[in-house]
Amino acid sequence: MGDVIPPDVIGAPDGRTPNGAAGPRPTEIRRGQRVAAPAYWRRADHAPSRRDRRVTPVAVVEPYADLARRVLAGPPRLGRTRLVAVDGPSGAGKSRFATHLADALAALPGGGRPPLVHTDDLLDGWDDQFTFWARLEEQVLAPLRAGRAGAYRRYSWVRREFLPDVVPVPVGPVLLVEGVSAARAQARPELTLGVFVTAPAPLRLARAVARDGPEILPHLRRWHAGEEAHFTADRTAE
Repeated sequence: MGDVIPPDVIGAPDGRTPNGAAGPRPTEIRRGQRVAAPAYWRRADHAPSRRDRRVTPVAVVEPYADLARRVLAGPPRLGRTRLVAVDGPSGAGKSRFATHLADALAALPGGGRPPLVHTDDLLDGWDDQFTFWARLEEQVLAPLRAGRAGAYRRYSWVRREFLPDVVPVPVGPVLLVEGVSAARAQARPELTLGVFVTAPAPLRLARAVARDGPEILPHLRRWHAGEEAHFTADRTAE
């Protein structure tokens, strides 16, 4: 079975639309400590076996620093870059997880902070939930695959348009991509590490409503239905 980490250990996301409200900084616990699901699935090149999927998951957790070292020890598959995708439903804790992993990579001796791309920044509004991928491929993944720096423009959820400033994505040892469908099947051959972050649906919904108000509920319900259908068809967490 892939390693799993419970949401209360990692913490809530950082409040990026359409994810949930911010939560506490996570606490590292010893590898082998058993805690209750729901949980984060972490995987690299394999999925849980059929037998494993019949067992109630428990957590086998390691500190972010150990995970960061494991990423750097893995093979680069996107050109010279190790691509790490942090996936899962909205409000589950993906942004917080990715931020802490980036911090851990930056803290390693001789390490630098890797670029972190949030897929929410590439969406052209609520209706671009999965069709943004061509933008990510053209502006970020394809250039890095060829050994060139990428660049993209962030979407403003307030102005409802892409901002004029360009965000550079330099070629480096690691690139983190965080967001719903970041570890989709299309990306998996080039992943050094894929992470699936999840939490109970009522908790995820409550986080979003607490931050943005009940007026987002129509958008959010469509969003949740879309991501559930995607994860089932894509088999992301398997």
